[in-house]
Amino acid sequence: MKDFLKVYWPLAVVALLGLIVALRFVEPPPPKSIVFASGSPGGAYAAYAERYANLMAEQGVEVEIMSTAGSIENLRLLSVDDADVALIQGGLARPEDGNEIESLGGLFYEPHWVFVRDAFGAEDYSDLRHARFAIGADGSGTRALSLFLQTEYGGDWPDSAQMPMSGQDAAAALIESSIDAAAFSAGISAPYVQELMRAEGISLLAFPRAPALSRHKPALAPLTLLRGVVDVGADIPSEDVLMIASVAQLGVRKDLHPAIEDLLLEVANKVHAGGSALAPPGEFPTGERTDLPLPDEAERYYRDGPSVLRRYFSFAVANFLERAWVLAIPLLTLLFPLVRAAPPIYRWRVRRKIYVWYEDLRQLEAEGRAATGKEAREAVRTKLRNLQEEIGKLEVPLSYTDDLYRLRSHVAFVNQLLGNLDPQQAVELPTIG
Repeated sequence: MKDFLKVYWPLAVVALLGLIVALRFVEPPPPKSIVFASGSPGGAYAAYAERYANLMAEQGVEVEIMSTAGSIENLRLLSVDDADVALIQGGLARPEDGNEIESLGGLFYEPHWVFVRDAFGAEDYSDLRHARFAIGADGSGTRALSLFLQTEYGGDWPDSAQMPMSGQDAAAALIESSIDAAAFSAGISAPYVQELMRAEGISLLAFPRAPALSRHKPALAPLTLLRGVVDVGADIPSEDVLMIASVAQLGVRKDLHPAIEDLLLEVANKVHAGGSALAPPGEFPTGERTDLPLPDEAERYYRDGPSVLRRYFSFAVANFLERAWVLAIPLLTLLFPLVRAAPPIYRWRVRRKIYVWYEDLRQLEAEGRAATGKEAREAVRTKLRNLQEEIGKLEVPLSYTDDLYRLRSHVAFVNQLLGNLDPQQAVELPTIG
């Protein structure tokens, strides 16, 4: 055992040092909890955040949902590291936001609904320049997109065309004729959208220039609201309507753990891949239509799908195996030649314990042969017996016992040989160098 340890403990030390060095280059384990900035309570963003939280909890990741005023606040929370993940309306990100924030892809369409009273007589978005136009509350995504559209259509838009009214309040004002038009960035199921689609004397404004607008803003997309998609029986709308829509994105901080990014992408696929009234199955999630950079993990996911390990193991197990595999490669590369060299070194160390005695044995044989008197020869034989006794205390593995007994028989042979020598037969053996 001592010889075994003497040979293999250096390997253990090398393995430990290699492990320490490798750990410096291995990703730390993913966090057990994240903060998800959603939107106002009861809204579509909040509902989606709840679905994400439930699905991620099944994989052992706790999601803390943070209610917010909307996409503008969500972008701010991500940039100052108060949130890890957030739903963001497409088209609102500034170029500098890409320094801290990335997108895991587009998730669903958010149509930009513009309802106009028929009595006002608007046929194009530019006709709303002199309307009493509610474009959303200050700081809202609806207002930010409306201001972008007004800039794109050019000209001066007075304050009356930029009224800070939104949601149900704006819908009620439009029905009561307090305003001429109102804009909303919302899903098709929003109560005020459903109400206005059925309201008498109010029409949904089309965007014939939607394809051109989408070329100016990557996170915007032309969207055709199909005839009857709101209500087939009532034939609402009564014809196809070309609209402009934001593509809601899943924003994340750049320093979010790649394993969490991968899990979010899998959850996004479960939540959004089934399609909706506005998008066919499989259209979302997508790496296109984003105005924030995609991380490497998202690009890999959209190209190759889930990793091989995630197809067969849970999130926790797959992540452990991926990290262990990265750690094992350099260690195996280092240890393989060392392990191959260890057995020959071990055999050499054990046999050396036996063969080292042959030098003493040969020396005593030479002294005995050179002795000219009986007393001198007996003195050498006494040394041989002492040598035999020392060799008897030697411990070697069972597999090397034959070498040990061969040595002991050689000592006995030399002892017997010296006892049979005639004192007159003394010879001088050559010195062993």
